[in-house]
Amino acid sequence: MIARLTIEYDGGRFAGWARQPGRSTVQGELETALQTILREPVSLTVAGRTDAGVHALAQVASYEGALADTKPVNAVLPPEIAVLACEAAPDGFDARRDATSRAYVYRVLARRERSAFERGRALWWPHRCDPEALEACAALLPGTRDFTAFTPTETEHVRFARDVLAAWWDVSGPAYSFWIEADAFMRSMIRVLVGTMLEVAGGRRSPESFEALLEGRPRSQAGATAPPHGLYFAGAGYGAPVLGEEAFAPVFARVRGDR
Repeated sequence: MIARLTIEYDGGRFAGWARQPGRSTVQGELETALQTILREPVSLTVAGRTDAGVHALAQVASYEGALADTKPVNAVLPPEIAVLACEAAPDGFDARRDATSRAYVYRVLARRERSAFERGRALWWPHRCDPEALEACAALLPGTRDFTAFTPTETEHVRFARDVLAAWWDVSGPAYSFWIEADAFMRSMIRVLVGTMLEVAGGRRSPESFEALLEGRPRSQAGATAPPHGLYFAGAGYGAPVLGEEAFAPVFARVRGDR
């Protein structure tokens, strides 16, 4: 049997998703918890491997083995991780290989005063921030674009074009959320996009210069890398986009509700 998990987690104290010797990771904690409950080895495959400090709203993982009851699994997990669902998947299902798209959201608190509640969950941005400039940048992203400028120069990537299915900024008062879905993402890609768009919103860079970066410019021409704590893995698509699906609406509502 193939089991499919839906997971949320606060990545603040973890060294990313992937298991690492001697370090606390989301994969490591989950596999240990599942093995404790199921009393058999568990090896997880994940839709999107998140970096240290990055969160997840609806991460998808799969494993071969018996289904696990979420209540006892959550009882032995650390409080920063919660399994929302464990369901039977079709034979041969692989959370990573079968995913046709991934969606993320990056959250920014654009106001002069810091927040006691958003610390570690959204980027505090007490600087000038023009939402129309952010929206203009996001509108340039859908389609096939070359994101060489938005990933570290030293990289194992050999393909720098990505197919962006949707991208927009959702603005409600001082709370800004950048939503993006693509076939795949490169390391730090969303965080560099956000850092560069914030430069446009602050008047330090023109929209035209941002558009030029999508032609495969070097990393040195793009902006700073935004910190990881504002980034959330929002969901994975399997044959259909995530952000346009009705099933995604509760995740979108949770982000808006956090404000």
